Amino acid sequence: MQTMTQDLALAEAASLLRPPAQVMRLARLGCAHPTRLSFLRVLLRRVRREGWTFDRPLWQVDARGVGRAVYRARGPQRSYCLVAFAHDLPDEMRSDRVIATAWDATFALFDGEPSEADLARLAANVPLQEAGRITAAELTLSRANRSVRLFAHVVERLAAGQQPDAAELDSVGYLMRTTAVYGSGKFGAADRDRIAQRPELAAPFQAEMLTVWLIREFTFDIVEHLARARGGDRAVRLDPALRRRLGVGNSTGLGMAPFLVRHPNLLNNWIAARETALARVRALPSATPDAVAAFRRALGKACDNAAAWKSTHDLQLRKLADLRADLDRVTEWLKSWPGSVPYPWDALWQRAEAELTLEGQEALVSLLIEPHGPLVDNLAETMGADEEALARLDGSMSLDTVQALLEDSYRWALQIDFSEPENQARFWYVSAEKLEPRIGDRLAEAGAALEQPLCIARMACEFHAAIRDMPRDMTLAAFLLQHPQHRFMARRLQMVRAAPYAEIRDNLIAEDVLPIDMMRCKLAFFGASHFDPRSDKWVRISLFQGEPSPGDLDEESGS
Repeated sequence: MQTMTQDLALAEAASLLRPPAQVMRLARLGCAHPTRLSFLRVLLRRVRREGWTFDRPLWQVDARGVGRAVYRARGPQRSYCLVAFAHDLPDEMRSDRVIATAWDATFALFDGEPSEADLARLAANVPLQEAGRITAAELTLSRANRSVRLFAHVVERLAAGQQPDAAELDSVGYLMRTTAVYGSGKFGAADRDRIAQRPELAAPFQAEMLTVWLIREFTFDIVEHLARARGGDRAVRLDPALRRRLGVGNSTGLGMAPFLVRHPNLLNNWIAARETALARVRALPSATPDAVAAFRRALGKACDNAAAWKSTHDLQLRKLADLRADLDRVTEWLKSWPGSVPYPWDALWQRAEAELTLEGQEALVSLLIEPHGPLVDNLAETMGADEEALARLDGSMSLDTVQALLEDSYRWALQIDFSEPENQARFWYVSAEKLEPRIGDRLAEAGAALEQPLCIARMACEFHAAIRDMPRDMTLAAFLLQHPQHRFMARRLQMVRAAPYAEIRDNLIAEDVLPIDMMRCKLAFFGASHFDPRSDKWVRISLFQGEPSPGDLDEESGS
């Protein structure tokens, strides 16, 4: 009976997909929440399902916390090893900025099991990060700094034979935070194409998620090691329940934001998977007692998470107020739900769209998907993308057809008046120092001549204006021979026909654009929680908080 119900949901889901015009606005993308389709959850389900084993074959760290370690993950076909280097970093050198040159710990994820020669090579390069070089034998390069106050508190309490204060742990949420996790060919690491066909790495960012998960284990081990060095026989290990409350922090700046624009097919597949999952749940004609119970548990955890979520940024404080109030509303609704109403999940969603804020609605997306793993988890297999697959231009298309497509798919862009200064106040560029994306003020800063092609809305308007007075039967190929500067936009236009969720439907160079909205969208798909903006260009988050460690994967975690 349950299988028949799910088959009906699959058949009806397409009619319930939220349209791109609703989903792809920055204000909504900037309220995204992690779901069971987030990449770290995909990783955890796989390693549990396939029975991966984990160990630490090397630990050479002295009493100051300086040395090296290796964490090994063995899957059905391959092994991967996190090689960690622990450093004695003076407080005055600790910085979350990308221009930092020293860190408390540095890491590389090795493809296979490193030899002594590999370890020596990595020791000469990994601590230097961008100034060093790794090889195709490495999948990621990363670094992390201690959360100084909490790290010291945990060492002190464990050394004295006591557990750290739970409220202190919750106030920060992590012992260390990464400031970069580089992969996909950066600084010599293996290109994505080299590993994309491996089943365990086919989903997006699986090597990066494995890296961060193993870094989490290192943070626990180094804090316990330093506690033993200080406290000797009095020292105790961190309680497993407290370990679970800690994740790995991350400080993320503008470098992440343009990714969603530069990988439109990938973005489409991420959003389409999530939206399809929501539509499948909404299409269920009934709610089983087990699913209702799981939904209530997920809601309770969401309420606890919202209560513990801290921020000092005005924008995030307003969102947190909305989230907490909306979760309280949903809790109240459940007193009489599901009742006897048909399609109860859809009824709940429609009420949410009518009465909740964007923050509450997007949180509910996550909650509705959560109890329905058998119905939605296979969508994780659709979230990767070959960006070249949709890149081929059809030059035979007439300009009449091109114009019709533009006015359909980019109507939102054509309504923007780019002669108004506030609509082109910003420009995106790449810094010469770190080769990282930055955003400038067009009226106050030099450098607009180096602008990156990230304002799709303006390019759509320019393309539309350029073809408006051309012969209707002229081919796109003939037009682009005369006006090759529009080739980029022509390619995106044709791509959107097959990838409706590929385009962020907002002006990315507007005076009031908030880059953190793009960052939160991407980070939610990673599985990040506790977004804490420090400005409109910089955010701190936590990864794997509340999730199991390799040693307790057999425990129920909901992943």
